[in-house]
Amino acid sequence: MIKLAIAQLNPTIGDLTGNAQQILVAAQKAADQGVQLLLTPELSLCGYPPRDLLLNPSFVELMATTLAQLATDLPREIAVLVGTVSPNPQANIAGGKPLFNSTALLHQGKIQQVFHKRLLPTYDVFDEHRYFQPGLPANWFNLNVENASSPLRIGVTICEDLWNDEEFWGKRSYADNPIADLAALGVDLIVNLSASPYTVGKPKLREAMLRHSALHYQQPIIYVNQVGGNDDLIFDGNSFGLNRQGELIFRACAFASDLLTIDFEQQQRDLVIHPQNTTTKISETEEEEIWSALVLGVRDYARKCGFSQVVIGLSGGIDSSLVAAIAIAALGAKNVLGVLMPSPYSSDHSIQDALALGENLGIQTQILPISQLMSDYDRTLASLFANTQFGLAEENIQSRIRGNLLMAIANKFGYLLLSTGNKSEMAVGYCTLYGDMNGGLAAIADVPKTRVYALCNWLNSTNKENLQFPISSLTSLEEIIPANVIRKPPSAELKPGQTDQDSLPAYDILDDILERLIHHRESANQIIASGHEPAVVERVIQLVRKAEFKRRQAPPGIKITDRAFGTGWRMPIASKY
Repeated sequence: MIKLAIAQLNPTIGDLTGNAQQILVAAQKAADQGVQLLLTPELSLCGYPPRDLLLNPSFVELMATTLAQLATDLPREIAVLVGTVSPNPQANIAGGKPLFNSTALLHQGKIQQVFHKRLLPTYDVFDEHRYFQPGLPANWFNLNVENASSPLRIGVTICEDLWNDEEFWGKRSYADNPIADLAALGVDLIVNLSASPYTVGKPKLREAMLRHSALHYQQPIIYVNQVGGNDDLIFDGNSFGLNRQGELIFRACAFASDLLTIDFEQQQRDLVIHPQNTTTKISETEEEEIWSALVLGVRDYARKCGFSQVVIGLSGGIDSSLVAAIAIAALGAKNVLGVLMPSPYSSDHSIQDALALGENLGIQTQILPISQLMSDYDRTLASLFANTQFGLAEENIQSRIRGNLLMAIANKFGYLLLSTGNKSEMAVGYCTLYGDMNGGLAAIADVPKTRVYALCNWLNSTNKENLQFPISSLTSLEEIIPANVIRKPPSAELKPGQTDQDSLPAYDILDDILERLIHHRESANQIIASGHEPAVVERVIQLVRKAEFKRRQAPPGIKITDRAFGTGWRMPIASKY
């Protein structure tokens, strides 16, 4: 029996010393359990994605030095696969890229072998051709184990290398299929070191894809994924292993670090269930999955950027209520400040709803009325605005006053300001630059309005012990989000009697149009053919196009879908398409 292990790590991008220490600690624990080979995620030494840090030669040189030192520091009895980068010696000769996305085999104080990623993604948030040269040969090595009849022949793949099975997808995105090449070489086991960003439903998709590959090629597969939040991207972990029959042998934690030991039976040439392992359940609902992703995203963004406390503008609306709940699950109630900023147009029930939410969550709240500040703006602009009608400019001043107050608090006390706008608003520009768009992180910018409602209803109906809330008093609440917050018509409350539907289609209609337009890239005619009113469709498309300049200036938003307004969204601002 050969013992293997996976270390599902949460690296900080660029923290070479800290990331190496995580690998070292995991290796020491694994070695104590008699493990012969430890697997770590893709680019585990520098964190994924390092982006243009890779263009800095000193960063690449320091990575090489850190890798060599890690090889020396690791326990001699265990071999470790570490994700790193390595120079392309042919770059200047053949005009290739300067680096490879690599995995290094460290053992007995040395770098024994280096393997290069073969398939480099260049879609959505991925831009690996900017930095890396594709590897060419199939990657494998012999793991020599004491008292074993023969070495264990292990095939090494890196993330995208396993995402090109033509039979599963019905198409081939790349000319090569690394898993087929390794199967043809007769390896005993295929391992995949991955940094696969989370989107809704992706954990189940990965398992289905690799289950098909394990069955098709009769190959046991171990998949180890990065976990944690890095800027707008969330990595969900959910590492797993499959035997030759496609049966699940283990599944690591979702949205948390983990270290698991796996047995490989050499005579059977297959993975077997380790008695100490438990298979973590996959999320039962999309709401549970999204909730865990958003909590991890806020927690890691704050921690990795050096913040311990956050401030949120509480309007009594459903968006700010959800963001506040996410924030206390991520950072604890004592580290969340909710600020109410009522204007003459704020309804009494909105103030009371915001206070009720604050009481439910156990957070500190502060009321800063803005009526006097609005009057000061009116007086200052009176001569310039004379003989004009009250309109959007005056309405938006209220939002910008609130944005200034929140930024002042954030600057004064070193808090991270969480903006509370949802994806539906960001899509059509129903948000104010330098107002409600202010912030260091947009927590729900990839969550459509209808999904916001679904998440809040799920929060109120689910078992509160599963929500990661750090204070036990919340587990006894029947409702976390006050019922009136969910029930009342959404409104920006920037003028008397205002509701969102004065300016926008009903959110169920709007979100369906946006889903078809943004995610499925349907044309106006296709969307109309699905049953939507032509005038509504044309108006929504124009709103999306005209709001591009706002989205370009928005804070980073946590990505949970396959088409988010972030690093993977590359639309021109000046465009007439």
